[in-house]
Amino acid sequence: MQLSNQLLFFFSALGAFNGILLGIYFIVYARPKKIANYFLGVLLLSLSIRIGKSIFYYFNPELAKIYLQIGLSACFLIGPSLFFYVKSMLNNGATKIYWGYHFTPILLLIILMGILYPYETYPRPWQTYIFKIIYLQWLLYIIATGYILRHTFYSFLKNTRKSIDIWIISIYIGNILIWVAYNTTSYTSYIAGALSFSFIIYLFLLLTFFYRKKQSVITRSPFIKYADKKISNKEASILLEKLACLMTEEQLYKDANLKLPEVAKKLHIIPHKLSQLINDNAEKSFSSYINEYRIKEATHLLEHQPKLTIEAIGYECGFNSKSTFYATFKKITGMTPASFRKNLAP
Repeated sequence: MQLSNQLLFFFSALGAFNGILLGIYFIVYARPKKIANYFLGVLLLSLSIRIGKSIFYYFNPELAKIYLQIGLSACFLIGPSLFFYVKSMLNNGATKIYWGYHFTPILLLIILMGILYPYETYPRPWQTYIFKIIYLQWLLYIIATGYILRHTFYSFLKNTRKSIDIWIISIYIGNILIWVAYNTTSYTSYIAGALSFSFIIYLFLLLTFFYRKKQSVITRSPFIKYADKKISNKEASILLEKLACLMTEEQLYKDANLKLPEVAKKLHIIPHKLSQLINDNAEKSFSSYINEYRIKEATHLLEHQPKLTIEAIGYECGFNSKSTFYATFKKITGMTPASFRKNLAP
């Protein structure tokens, strides 16, 4: 193998190897244990397996067909993993039942195809129909992910972006670039997808470092300082009143991507103290506290804005999806938005 090929193999394989390590990290070791970490881990592992297959096939065209099948089958998981990672990061209702409807059929399809139509026996269908289905499915999930990211893109373009927005958008664009690289190999090179992934992985590592460093600067030392300090009833009463005024006057709850550190900054207290205040003194979680304001605003709009659709009201009040709005509304009021509006009719 020539030196140029050795370097090409090294840099492309290094990206796939790092991707596997990162995938395992997010699935097994990442803290706190959040569903988003599992989706990100599956996304990285699926991409790495696909990339690894490309690398070995490029340098060894006689590679056993079973490895080609595994690499292509992994592509089926890339799209849904991306979609549900973004959805869960946006707190957009990525429930176990919901994502189960997507992953279960895909996993069954992978198993059945492996048994009934193995690549080694049926190479022709894999090289034509299945290949096209895989990349079409991936593209459809990319489009669906772009749709749920539309408000995030809007905030980004209006220069009201937050570090989490940049993080999510970077992962989304990285997936688009890899998809494009694989679908333009007839004009470039088959190894282009692997090299693109390696570049994106290195960029991802940098983003991970800076993002986690920023998060630790915000939360680490203040958490230690207030870990065992209880908020007095008098101080809690004052802070809760200020928080209520802030919610009413600035209507922060209308921001679909509102995070606890942003609210804490406006109150001039640390995030941990605000979390402690809401949990201990208001006896609610941060999301429940915010959602109560959103539903209160929604009931007002349902009553006084009959021309607005229910979906539009949900977005106006800070929800990222109609399903999340419906579920939260019913949980708090005991009825759906449609039933609430119907009961208002004379």
